[in-house]
Amino acid sequence: MDLRGALLVAGTTSDAGKSALVAGICRWLVRRGVSVAPFKAQNMSNNSVVTADGGEIGRAQAMQAHACGLAPSVAFNPVLLKPGSDRSSQVVVRGRASGQVSAMSYRSRKAALLEVVTETLAELRSRYDVVICEGAGSPAEINLRATDIANMGLAQAADLPVVVVGDIDRGGVLAHLFGTVAVLDRADQARIAGFVINKFRGDPALLAPGLDRLRTLTGRPTLGVVPWSDGLWLDAEDSLSAVPDGVLGRPSPPHGAQWLRIAVVRSPRISNATDAEALACEPGVAVRYVTEPSRLLDTDVVVLPGSKATVSDLAWLRSSGLADGVLAHAAAGKPVLGICGGYQMLGRRIVDPAGVEVPGGADVPGLGLLDLEIAFDGDKHLGNPTGTALGHPVRGYEIHHGRVVRSGDPFLLAGKGSDTGEGSDAGVVLGTHWHGLLENDDFRRTLLTRLAAQAGRDGFRVAPATSFAHERARQLDLLGDLVEQHLDTSSLEHVIRHGAAPELPVVASGLAESRP
Repeated sequence: MDLRGALLVAGTTSDAGKSALVAGICRWLVRRGVSVAPFKAQNMSNNSVVTADGGEIGRAQAMQAHACGLAPSVAFNPVLLKPGSDRSSQVVVRGRASGQVSAMSYRSRKAALLEVVTETLAELRSRYDVVICEGAGSPAEINLRATDIANMGLAQAADLPVVVVGDIDRGGVLAHLFGTVAVLDRADQARIAGFVINKFRGDPALLAPGLDRLRTLTGRPTLGVVPWSDGLWLDAEDSLSAVPDGVLGRPSPPHGAQWLRIAVVRSPRISNATDAEALACEPGVAVRYVTEPSRLLDTDVVVLPGSKATVSDLAWLRSSGLADGVLAHAAAGKPVLGICGGYQMLGRRIVDPAGVEVPGGADVPGLGLLDLEIAFDGDKHLGNPTGTALGHPVRGYEIHHGRVVRSGDPFLLAGKGSDTGEGSDAGVVLGTHWHGLLENDDFRRTLLTRLAAQAGRDGFRVAPATSFAHERARQLDLLGDLVEQHLDTSSLEHVIRHGAAPELPVVASGLAESRP
């Protein structure tokens, strides 16, 4: 297929389906022989991965890279904001941490960052036939337009056509789409080429009159209506908003006689919660996010996942009563697993001499379930380690400031020759700094067998052939199928190749010409 160009997929809201639609378009193009790459100028997420080139990017862009058949690269997400509180975030530029900012102080950095993102995008466009870009939040956030580098600011700077996707499941999608265009000024409106409606349930014929009216009002077509699919849940950027205290994924019946119930503590600054997704792929494993202690009463395994603010989340764990619940769970001889920040919380002590998380420094007691002491270093440790765990070769990735000062028996062996201990194993309580460890299929099955025995679930049996990589590929193919079957792909190709149609009408409103 001879196709060259680029496209920006914007959304009426966060969680409108931008990430999934970008992945689906990428998958559809790759299957047609197009060289394609994903791009998100600026992401705000505590779900991240370490790339082969040694940097850190948002998890969604790693997923989109997999959809393209590419290894994740820092070029796919040059600016990443990782919130540590409601008012401050760590800035990651081209994969490396570059200071802390508030919402107001970040504005002063935008001009320099716009140059970074446009240069990175230009380089990608020179290497690939097509680049599919994802916006951030909504382009209708006109209070942020003057310094925008991810939505219409990027579209203007890089000469991109824009397709706006809206989530009909939230209600009011036609007003959202119309209003998104209406609040933009004339120049930005001219880049809006059309719309996509996402997560539709029901008879499309009932929606058709509304789409016809939307085209009359805006002069822009709806390029497709993507139906709701409950088979999509892996690598979802906003998955926590969808299941704040509910079951993760779509649990299939157990392979044996019993289920294994796993509670993943959802702290306020949870990071890399997607570690739990590999567990949820297993038949007979019911994974639930929990935010209050009663949810721990009937669970078999407790998982403390990563955190962007370990000290603060540990304090929340105590104030919420969950810390006492975790301690009681372990005291009853039932297993607890900590990953990264969650691992650090399980130790005896966390010291922050450099003020990485707490201005002025901190020295706080952990839960005391592991013989472990942690000290925060100013520099973040990033890596893609390999090793051996529970008798199986494993690989993972590390993103943390915490350095192990003291630990007990290691959970796994890492490094050349597998002679360096990593993590801690105290029987029913264990932990590791490695993310992605649970994606190693043989290791995961052995671990689940051990956890089930410790929890007294003798009737639980792991399925012999569950493949996390296969499940991810299946869902990416499903996204590609949805694009191919439900979007006007001929019109989409035209937009990618030629941009928005010339002389599109301006949607009049009191706001459309308000920006100088």
